[in-house]
Amino acid sequence: MAKRPSKRGSFQQLLLFAFLLITALLVGVALRSVFQYDALMTQSRDAAARALRLSGAAQSLAERSAAMERAGRQSLVLNDAVLRRRFDDAAREAHQVLERLERNGLAPAGIELWRTQLGVIEGLMSGSADSALSRESGMAMQFRELDSLNTNLAQQAQFLIELQNDALAKRIENARRRLMREVVAASILAVSLALAFGIWLARPFKRLEHAIVGLGQNRLDEPIDIRGPADVRRLSQQLEWLRLRLTELDADKARFLRHVSHELKTPLAALREGVSLLEDGVTGPLNPAQLEVAQILNQNTVSLQGQIEALLRFNAAAFEARELRRERTELLPLVEEQIEAQRLQWQAHGLRVHAEGESITLAVDRTKLGTAVANLLSNAIRYSASGGVITIAVSSTPTTACIDINDAGPGIAEGDRDRIFEPFYRGERQPEHAVKGTGIGLSIVQEYIAAHGGRITLLPEGPGARFRIELPRTA
Repeated sequence: MAKRPSKRGSFQQLLLFAFLLITALLVGVALRSVFQYDALMTQSRDAAARALRLSGAAQSLAERSAAMERAGRQSLVLNDAVLRRRFDDAAREAHQVLERLERNGLAPAGIELWRTQLGVIEGLMSGSADSALSRESGMAMQFRELDSLNTNLAQQAQFLIELQNDALAKRIENARRRLMREVVAASILAVSLALAFGIWLARPFKRLEHAIVGLGQNRLDEPIDIRGPADVRRLSQQLEWLRLRLTELDADKARFLRHVSHELKTPLAALREGVSLLEDGVTGPLNPAQLEVAQILNQNTVSLQGQIEALLRFNAAAFEARELRRERTELLPLVEEQIEAQRLQWQAHGLRVHAEGESITLAVDRTKLGTAVANLLSNAIRYSASGGVITIAVSSTPTTACIDINDAGPGIAEGDRDRIFEPFYRGERQPEHAVKGTGIGLSIVQEYIAAHGGRITLLPEGPGARFRIELPRTA
């Protein structure tokens, strides 16, 4: 049955969406800032224009008052109709100025007082010629009162201008604070969105990395099913296909090894039996040269049988490493058990073995971890010089438990360090007068430790060889 295509976008589409979303947020804040700036500039220009109008109107009113005083007093003294028209024109212009002041927010009370005072002065303009001089003297006094009112109106206009400037300054400050809050909030939101999208989009890749590492460490029993964008899902399906394919190949390899080993063991046993019969002289006495050839054949059949058995053991260990039976185990007593189990070997080599360290308890497969420690200890005994000391130390960090094995041997040659854990690889520094090893001990150790989610490493040159087992404490 065909799989339903994923409706989720690809990683590229989701990344573009996240970028556009964050960009839209920042652009929105920037545009809002521009609009607020334009609005404040408009208000500032309006306030400046209003202040200019108020100031100009107050100054114009004073000028109209001076013109009225000159024309009015001269008109009374000279009884000149032209001067009277100038007075009337100046009065009419003064009324227009008062209307402008009133429209621009000046208090009506002061304007009404000015108009009343102008009415008094206009009343003095009418009368007989005999009273012209006395009316001119009274007009002078009334114009002084009008000057006081002009000064008062100018002060009111200046006060109104200051009030408007203060109000504009407050609006600008409030807009600045509001804009700052919006910018900070938008920045926090943008960073939060970036982190959220980053973590959300990076999570499938961490799972992909874990799946690839699992394939590399031969953990083929863990199905790969990674949720995420469409392209990540496709890659997950391809990795799952690869896992199934590797599982099939691994099973084929195991069957092949078992079949070949079984098929070889039967004729090899017959060959070894025949060589033994030749050596024993069952078919007749052998001359020295023939006996030497028979002995060489016997040695090689024994060596070949050992290689086949080592191959079977490695294949069995690789298979068993996938099935762990974990139980709470104290590491230091487990190490001491392996030391005691090989007491005869290290005593026969004139060695001393010392265990030390912390009391650490982990959930491990006791048998397989014990086998790993035993293999490392066996290697250390085999390579250490007589009279030396082998140290096994148990330590820990917040995340791992460590078992360090230090021997008293010549150490690992530089050219062997990268291949020391390969199956059937034997380094160049082999001990003298010792049985040749099969080269699978460290490979089995690596299989068992990797099955626990840990690792084994060869530490920098010591004295001697220094191996470290690292196991996760959360296992």
